[in-house]
Amino acid sequence: MWTPELSLALALVLPALGGVFVALLGSRPNLREAATLTAAVLLALNVAYLVEIAPSQPTLELATLAPGLNLVFKLEPLGAIFAAVASGLWIVNSLYSIGYMRGNNEKNQTRFYVCFCIAIAAAMGVALSGNLLTMFLFYEVLTLSTYPLVTHKGDAKAKRGGAIYLSILLGTSIGLLLPAVIATHFLAGSTDFVAGGLLALNDVTPAIAGILLVLFAFGIGKAALMPVHPWLPNAMVAPTPVSALLHAVAVVKAGVFAMLKVGTYIFGADLIAITPAADALAWIAGISIVLASVVAMTKDNLKARLAFSTVSQLSYVTLGVMLGSPIAMLGGALQIVMHAWGKITLFMSAGAIYTATGKTEISQMDGLGRYMPWLFGAYTIGALSIIGLPPLGGAWPKLFLLEGAWESGHGWLMLALIASSILNVAYLLPLSARGFFSPPDEAKLKKQPPMLVILPPVITAAGVIALFFLIGPLRDYLEPVFMTSTLAAEAAL
Repeated sequence: MWTPELSLALALVLPALGGVFVALLGSRPNLREAATLTAAVLLALNVAYLVEIAPSQPTLELATLAPGLNLVFKLEPLGAIFAAVASGLWIVNSLYSIGYMRGNNEKNQTRFYVCFCIAIAAAMGVALSGNLLTMFLFYEVLTLSTYPLVTHKGDAKAKRGGAIYLSILLGTSIGLLLPAVIATHFLAGSTDFVAGGLLALNDVTPAIAGILLVLFAFGIGKAALMPVHPWLPNAMVAPTPVSALLHAVAVVKAGVFAMLKVGTYIFGADLIAITPAADALAWIAGISIVLASVVAMTKDNLKARLAFSTVSQLSYVTLGVMLGSPIAMLGGALQIVMHAWGKITLFMSAGAIYTATGKTEISQMDGLGRYMPWLFGAYTIGALSIIGLPPLGGAWPKLFLLEGAWESGHGWLMLALIASSILNVAYLLPLSARGFFSPPDEAKLKKQPPMLVILPPVITAAGVIALFFLIGPLRDYLEPVFMTSTLAAEAAL
């Protein structure tokens, strides 16, 4: 009999089984990649069911490590949305990976697909975690499973990037995040995610909450808040499908999702609003938004420019949490969705350009839009969404964050959001202008790119447009998470 608990288990089992079949079929590429796609489609169907039943919040206990220390899945709307984003984009990224990896004759493709499956399984674990302990363990599995992907090329540059990646992410999680989890258990007697905020309901003082908030903000290194961001641009040595995984599908989204979930269910909006450290962290997020955008403008390498763009865009979510406003937190949640679809479009476009021309620098791409109009059109739509222009999905998070900043008395931070959009124009649209309007030089295509590297960014660009018009259902689905948290905290007083 099909049950919600079975579906929760399958969210972890399906990508893991996909990895097993990929490994077994490694010598037969067509079957290997069919196994990847089958696992991705089955997971997306399963997650669609979870999205539907999330308001009922079913729970599945995975294991008991010690009295009071349980590994548990608990479904709720915020986690369901993250799972939907990761599982849906896994299908698109898998199609793209097939075209990219074959088109560039990449080595160790079986290892690549196996690690990808494990990473998706870990992302599902983070999305569906019912407490901090469960989230922490799957967070670490995600770090370790993506390390071979970052170092995929195996050269000195890849090994250096992988070393920075691993040292920062493990260093922040073990040195800061783990102590925060332990301290939360000590103060509250639990690590459960609770509506209204576990710490708020246990009368933790704003001063103590502030210390913990700082530990979480910098301990969740995947959120890439400055100055713990260098792992992200250094990870760009990986193949482009990995970059898409890092920036859109799982890794950084797991980071900002964890930050949002901690803010909502461990602290609660009301406790954050009266915690002095939250103001300082909001300003750090605002500075990260602007400064990372300025750095992005200096990069000629397209993937490096997009990497610093991600550092900036991730800080939108952290800012939403630190404003201590339900509408700002809603904006942060929507940013996870909208940025994922926009940024994967940009990275897949970068990879398609490389596959067709071997070029990685924006200054080398004059006139390429004339040879690849669909691709450059998709890139432009993704860029305009990141900028925040309607009718594209990326417009909504900025609108809600602006409202949240004003509502919470942080009007000056509205300037950071406005400046970010202006800077986004300055560093994202030059590629479109060069591609469509500059006369072509020697930059003709070396080869026609495979359809599987052109079609996926076109699909995600269409998704970016569709998401603008889906704001009603998305808001109705997510808004109760943040409003309920506030009401629960008030009821406990």
